[in-house]
Amino acid sequence: MFSEVVVVGQIARDLVIEVPDAPGEDSSAPVKHRKEMLGGKGANQAVALSQLGVGVSLVGVVGADRTGDALRAQARADRIGTSHVVRRPGTETALLIDVVDDRGRRRYLEHVPEGTLVTETDVFAASAPISAAGSLIVQLQQPAAPALLAARLAHTAGTRVVLDGAPQDDTLTTDLLALADVLRADGHEAELLTGRPVADIASAARAAADLRRRGPSLVVLEVAGRGNLFAGPEGSWFVPHVRTQVVDPTGAGDALIATLTAALTRRRPLETAACLAVAAAAATTEHAGGRPHLSPQELDRLRPRRLETVDA
Repeated sequence: MFSEVVVVGQIARDLVIEVPDAPGEDSSAPVKHRKEMLGGKGANQAVALSQLGVGVSLVGVVGADRTGDALRAQARADRIGTSHVVRRPGTETALLIDVVDDRGRRRYLEHVPEGTLVTETDVFAASAPISAAGSLIVQLQQPAAPALLAARLAHTAGTRVVLDGAPQDDTLTTDLLALADVLRADGHEAELLTGRPVADIASAARAAADLRRRGPSLVVLEVAGRGNLFAGPEGSWFVPHVRTQVVDPTGAGDALIATLTAALTRRRPLETAACLAVAAAAATTEHAGGRPHLSPQELDRLRPRRLETVDA
């Protein structure tokens, strides 16, 4: 039996360290809390979907080591399909270190061996679940050629194609956008995609209109520090960030795109999907680390009650 949603993306060991204040050069700081967990953008998105009751499978790569075996076991415990999580000989599993201080500032360290990146062979092996899914999320921090293959397989089968981010190889941007149904990008990624800065709601609306002409019917762009613009066939809305106590912004975008995809896969109206997605992002900032902790109650608690209509 195939999953409702397939995620193609990063899998990593996520080490979250909470400190009172991050140390400067040649100094140290006591660690208040330390957590180790299944992480990486692809895994975080898959965890969020599973927590929302959506059947989900993950296409990604771990090393042939104890860490990789433990992460695959954790994914299965999280009710995530792992049949197409590749155990790659000769490479170490990716490691992400998130150091968060009491003021919500973070330092981020990444060790992502080339062998942990998804290849076209990995994607082709997952053709059947991708083609059978209702939606496919492609995390564009992965190499562009495998991302493009995944999008083509899904598009050909009538599976909704959701792109997250901006491709590493900009020569394939046009082809990727032409296959997309949904695109989510932060301000920096939107500038990479359009060549123009996204500094406010008006510039986000212009960028979204440009991107929609190139393929995706729904574009979600972050306006840094303010909120997210959702531009689709039904109209355009700006949803401000939810007021909450931000501990760590890591993983907010992953929770947003996963929840948006879940809602669209379940045929929820765009306005409802947008509010739920923003609530999920807010919930994920309330704790250290990118792993989400989502539930209907959490989404309802933080769900925005107001959207601002934006002229395209």
